[in-house]
Amino acid sequence: MYPVSARFLATIAEDHVPVTEVVLLRTDGSAERLDHEGGSVVVDWASQCRWTCSVSATDTGLIPRTPVDELLMYGARLRISRGVRYSDGSSEMVPLGVFRIDEVDGDVDQGPVPINGKSLECVVSDDKFTAPYRATGSAVTAITALILRSLPDAAVVSTVVDAGIGARTWDVGDDPWAAVQEIAATLGAQVFCGPDGEFTISQLPDITAATPVWTVASGEGGVYVSATRGMSADKVFNGVHARGESPESGTAPVSALVVDSDPSSKTYWDGPYGRRPTFYSSSTLTTTGACTQAATLLLQSAKAPNAVADISTLPNPALAPGDVIRVVYPDGTRELHQIAGFTVPLGGGAFTVQTISGKEGS
Repeated sequence: MYPVSARFLATIAEDHVPVTEVVLLRTDGSAERLDHEGGSVVVDWASQCRWTCSVSATDTGLIPRTPVDELLMYGARLRISRGVRYSDGSSEMVPLGVFRIDEVDGDVDQGPVPINGKSLECVVSDDKFTAPYRATGSAVTAITALILRSLPDAAVVSTVVDAGIGARTWDVGDDPWAAVQEIAATLGAQVFCGPDGEFTISQLPDITAATPVWTVASGEGGVYVSATRGMSADKVFNGVHARGESPESGTAPVSALVVDSDPSSKTYWDGPYGRRPTFYSSSTLTTTGACTQAATLLLQSAKAPNAVADISTLPNPALAPGDVIRVVYPDGTRELHQIAGFTVPLGGGAFTVQTISGKEGS
C-alpha cells in the first residue's frame, strides 16, 4: 500500500469529498492540469500493464487536429492522483499512475474528450528487439538494463537478493517486457511500474507471512459494504518443476521439483488435492540450486489458497496489487485476502476489490 497517514485512512472511512488531479505531461516538457468530469484507473495484478486509465476531459482543444498537436500528444503522458481534502483545507494525495497516452478522441465541438492510457511497462514491451539481444551477469542488472534500454530516465528499485543468471539471447521481434519477467522468475520476483512511475523489483508476496495493510470491517467506523465469496482451484498448483539449459554456455540441463510438503496444507502434494505441478523453464537457470530457489519462490504464489472474493468497500486509492487486507464480516468471521485488482473512480462511485487468495481465521 502506498504510504499514507493515519488521518487519511480515518477520513476515507467517513463521509468526505474525494479530490482528484489529472496532469498532462506533453512531449515538449510542459505540464498542464486538466479539468475532467470523471474517469477511472483500473489496477490488475495479472495484466502486463498493471495500471490503465480512462479520463473524461472537458477541453476539446486536447483533440489533436494539426501535425503540431499530434507531435505534442504522441508519447505524452498523464499523471493521475486521488486523495482527500481535510476540514482545515489541506489535502493529502495518492498517486494512481503515470500513463502513456494511447488514445484521444471526442466531439470536437462539445466534448467530452476521453483519454486512454497504460502504465509505462507498455513502453518496454512495445520496444521489440530489432537485433538479437543477449543478457548475462546478474538478474537485477539484466532487468535494469532492459528497462533503461527503452526508458533511459526510469528509476528502478530492487528489494530482492540478486543472483547470477546464465546467458540468454532473445530473437528479433521478441518482447523485452517478457524477457524482464523471465529473468525476474529466476529470483521468484515480480517487476512492475508503480503508481509513482518508478519500476520495482520485489519478492512475490506470500499471504501466509505478510502483515495486513488495511482492515475492511463492518459496523460503525468500518469500510465494509458487501462481499461475495467462493472457491476456485483454477491455476492453483502444489508443485513447481523448474528447468534450465543454456546451449550458449554449453552447461548440462539442470532441474528441480519443489512441492507442497506440508501434510496440514489443503494443497499437500500427497493429499486429497492430488498432484498438480506447473512448469518453468529458462536458460538463465544454470545450477540445480538456482532451479530449486526459483521453484521454491514460485511455489509461494502457485499454491496460494484458493479462496476468492469480491469485496465492496469505501474507496481506498492507496491500495496496490499483492497487498494483504484483513476482512471482518458482519458475522464476525475474519479472513486475510490478497488483492488482485480494483478500479479507482475519479470521483464518486463503487469500489470493489477482487482477491485471488484467502486465509481463514486470521
